[in-house]
Amino acid sequence: MPNRSTDSLFQLIKSLEKSEKRNFKLYVKRNTDTADLKIIQLFDALDKMNDYDEAQLLKKAKGIKKQQLSNIKAHLYRQILSSLRLIKEEDNIDIRLHEQMDHARILYNKGLYLQSLKVLDKLKDTARSYQQLTYLQQALFFEKKIETLYITRSMQDRADKLAAEADAVHAQLTLVNKLSNLSLQLYSWYIQHGHARNEKDIKSITAFFEKQLPADARQAKGFYEKLYQYQAYVWYAFIRQDFLQYYRYSQKWVDLFAAYPGLLRVETASYIKGMHNLMGAQFNLFRHEKLAGTIRQFEQFVKQKHLAENENNRILAYQYLYTARINLYFLRGTFTKGLRLVPFLEDMLQQYSLYLDTHRVLVFYYKIASLYFGSGDNEKAIDYLHRIIHQKGDLRTDLQCYARLLHLIAHYELGNFDLLEYLIKSVYRYMAKLENLSKVEEEMFAFLRRSFKVGAAALKPEFEKLLAKLKKYEGNPLEARAFAYLDVISWLESKISGVQVQDVIRQKFLLGKRGR
Repeated sequence: MPNRSTDSLFQLIKSLEKSEKRNFKLYVKRNTDTADLKIIQLFDALDKMNDYDEAQLLKKAKGIKKQQLSNIKAHLYRQILSSLRLIKEEDNIDIRLHEQMDHARILYNKGLYLQSLKVLDKLKDTARSYQQLTYLQQALFFEKKIETLYITRSMQDRADKLAAEADAVHAQLTLVNKLSNLSLQLYSWYIQHGHARNEKDIKSITAFFEKQLPADARQAKGFYEKLYQYQAYVWYAFIRQDFLQYYRYSQKWVDLFAAYPGLLRVETASYIKGMHNLMGAQFNLFRHEKLAGTIRQFEQFVKQKHLAENENNRILAYQYLYTARINLYFLRGTFTKGLRLVPFLEDMLQQYSLYLDTHRVLVFYYKIASLYFGSGDNEKAIDYLHRIIHQKGDLRTDLQCYARLLHLIAHYELGNFDLLEYLIKSVYRYMAKLENLSKVEEEMFAFLRRSFKVGAAALKPEFEKLLAKLKKYEGNPLEARAFAYLDVISWLESKISGVQVQDVIRQKFLLGKRGR
């Protein structure tokens, strides 16, 4: 795994662009006295470090004593955030609305109530334009406070109108809260477990979804109600491997931004995530033409200037763009061509190691391993699978299971029979303990055990028997996971025909047997 520092200040400094660093130093020199310029010394020392090391830091920042370090670091952290707030103010609707609220409070504290109400009116107009319900609610609470304490006579029947407006916003926020909770809990379930493993999982997730889905969810009218509703349905469908429904709601998610174009820059990360799910759904349904078209659309989006100015969105976009490109190589059976991306991906994982979550890094490792496996380089595939297998934690137990299964098959391909008997028992126990064994996997383990007792000449008929058995499970939702993570059908066909896995998949693609 890439090295990750846990020091918050170090991470913040490493996230800064050159212009932001320059602006920070100007800001500090303008707003602090000479005694406080120790923070610039600390800033420079941290900026030059590749990894956070407190002992090395104190050697570089010689004017700072160890007992002072904690306070100076805290002060530096606040100053960096203050400098960033000034230069990012126009780009962020939250910061703009927060500033308007600050102005309204300042005017209120000065006793200028009517001026404060005018600012709140502007704030509410802006909040409505961008569907920012929490700010709208804050403004309404503040208005009610002013009207309760002071007779402004700013509007006739104001009390009734304020009360009705506050009730409407509260109802919207309640629905948004319920739907966003449901979406988050479903996503959390997937991150922990992956796809549903059995009927028990299907029943459990279905019961949870039906219980938590608000009765009025389908009457949602606002942007955020619809966004979280579509997200919830996306995760629900994806967990159950209902890829058609997954595709439909991912498309609704993306189309929502066409209906509310003003919110694309406000919720850029949500749009990027929606595009990621849409491309994932197209991959799962083998719709290579649609996937290629969506990738081209996403590539144009990634080139936009405002995306380049936001580090978080830019990193997210590149993660998902390269995931989709690898998936297209899988569908087209051009695994060797896809390996050209690996040096770039390694650089990206290293460069952005402070920002990439473990889950995303493991997915990249699995996809890279699959590229090597499909192109016939089993040793390199094993190297990347080791990175997943040796990762501590309970993220994506399904990914851990399939990494072990692919690792086992790669050793089988290499003829490492001295390891196989141990690996078969070990992987089987691991998957059984996690209740992660499907019928497809049970058949594969049974075959691998038998293969030790069968001579090389008799293996081809055994491969053919296994292929015939597994084909019966294609289309079964509970078995779809095995085929999605590991194209075992193409692997068996490659063993029978004596060619590489990618050649089998490529031939299917050229004959139009894997979607369109």
